[in-house]
Amino acid sequence: SPLLMRTDELAMMAQQVVADRFALRRAKENLTICRRDVRKLISAAIEEGASGNWGNIEATYIGLVGRIPRAPTLSDVNSILDEMELLLQEAVNILEMQQKDENNSTNGDQSERHIQNSNTESISELEPSSENEQGAKAVDDDRPKREPVRNFPLGMVMRACPEIAIYGPGGTIGSWREMMGAAVVVRSMLGVSPSAYQEACEVMGPESAATAIACILERAGHINSPGGYLRDLTRKAARGEFSLGPMINALRLKAESG
Repeated sequence: SPLLMRTDELAMMAQQVVADRFALRRAKENLTICRRDVRKLISAAIEEGASGNWGNIEATYIGLVGRIPRAPTLSDVNSILDEMELLLQEAVNILEMQQKDENNSTNGDQSERHIQNSNTESISELEPSSENEQGAKAVDDDRPKREPVRNFPLGMVMRACPEIAIYGPGGTIGSWREMMGAAVVVRSMLGVSPSAYQEACEVMGPESAATAIACILERAGHINSPGGYLRDLTRKAARGEFSLGPMINALRLKAESG
């Protein structure tokens, strides 16, 4: 019969329908994630008073969301997703530029303090020290040194925490410098205060603090207060009671099994 002659054709049509449904579902999921990230970045930037025309960015975001049909096609979703990803990248670029400006300002302040400290040390070396001062120095030298949090290879971290890659230049992370820049953006998006992140960098080291942020991003749906969680990790690290290893291994196993 004619139907039997078209069996292969009908089977291919059925497979295409299934593939189209899967592609539409995946595109919707990607759009939902992108919408969430843009919304969090905008909210965090406005709350922290970050420079940039966030009012226009928010208006663009609302306009894109308003264009999503009730029953969108794959073409509809992909078109809006492309524009939403561009908006996300624009927001990330603004925050990265602001962070670079802050880093340059901080480096200038640190250089000035270093010059002042160097001058002070030079003067101190010329002046006689009292016995009390010498004793205080000896006490400081005898204090136990806290071991820094161990750094893990960047490749291992990225396999365990792939979500942070989108916040790197061009949606990828290929160096610790890029990783730390992405962590600053994610820190703001998650609502972690600058002081909490700065303290984590001082206690854990900048690479480990960035890794902790990447781990928190992976588990953001299960953490009520990312800022409080990071501060808790920092306190444990200060007491020598925290290691990134278990977190990274757990996330890596989850990523590989998923």
